[in-house]
Amino acid sequence: MSNPAFGRLGMTVQRKDNKKSKMIETMLHPEKTTRDEKDVTIVEYTHEHRVRFKEINEQWITRLYVMEEEDIKTVEDPEGYVLKGGGKIYIALYKGYPVGTCAYLNMGEGVYEMIKMAVDEEYRGLKIGNKIGEESVQAIRNLGAKKIILFSNTEGSAKAIKLYYKLGFQEVPLGTSEFIRANIRMELNFD
Repeated sequence: MSNPAFGRLGMTVQRKDNKKSKMIETMLHPEKTTRDEKDVTIVEYTHEHRVRFKEINEQWITRLYVMEEEDIKTVEDPEGYVLKGGGKIYIALYKGYPVGTCAYLNMGEGVYEMIKMAVDEEYRGLKIGNKIGEESVQAIRNLGAKKIILFSNTEGSAKAIKLYYKLGFQEVPLGTSEFIRANIRMELNFD
């Protein structure tokens, strides 16, 4: 079939069988299939999420940084390090498959520290960070939190910083952090 625009250049365009080409594209490149953010749900962590919690967090950390002692403690034993002390972990599922994480350490006196907020690189673009951020912040607030703090890096996590501002966090003096890579501290107050 000729396209008039291409015809002037002496070119022709053949019409593809859309059904067959989409099926072949899906087989060759399953990561490029259409994904819908409506297929994302947020759930509380269970032991069955342990392996993916570790994989997702190691993926983003090792892309730009090295695993620090606090990272290792958290991903190796999320139940003991986060949950045992009264913290919470939330998992973003895409069609039932874990693709995002967000954890909160209970620091006492109504203060929680948001840690390990990450989305698998293969599933970016579905607003998973927004969804897990909004839903987990609300869940922590519903637990009676007075404040959520977090530490991050303005260079390697610039998109995350924008999300934190969108969630209502404000930058405060850095103070001390257990992470070498941290160069910003943010807080969200509920008082």
